[in-house]
Amino acid sequence: QVPLAESGGGLVQAGGSLRLSCAASERSFSTYIYGMGWFRQAPGKEREFVATIRWRDGSPYYADSVKGRFIISRDSGKNTVYLQMNSLKPEDTALYYCAAAKSYGRSFPNDYDYWGQGTQVTVSS
Repeated sequence: QVPLAESGGGLVQAGGSLRLSCAASERSFSTYIYGMGWFRQAPGKEREFVATIRWRDGSPYYADSVKGRFIISRDSGKNTVYLQMNSLKPEDTALYYCAAAKSYGRSFPNDYDYWGQGTQVTVSS
């Protein structure tokens, strides 16, 4: 199991910004990870795909609901993935999880092999 530690969640007003981080503590992580993604889950709802990034070249892919507002990036030297969230809306309120995939995966939770514990993002109107 690869420990993934998210940070950066919090309370923000609508229209504001937050940056989430997710760090993998295992040194060899980048040698076997295909990509990393962010998902979110609001109370009473299913886990929802947000964004993913291919580790090899940083190629991103976004859910339509966040396209143009969120930016996913990675620092391969730090084994860390980031999610810059801009123009936040109350409907972005959720527990945000980062995840890592050993092989090709995109927007389905089952594509991912490792998960963090989640960080809460609350957007007030």
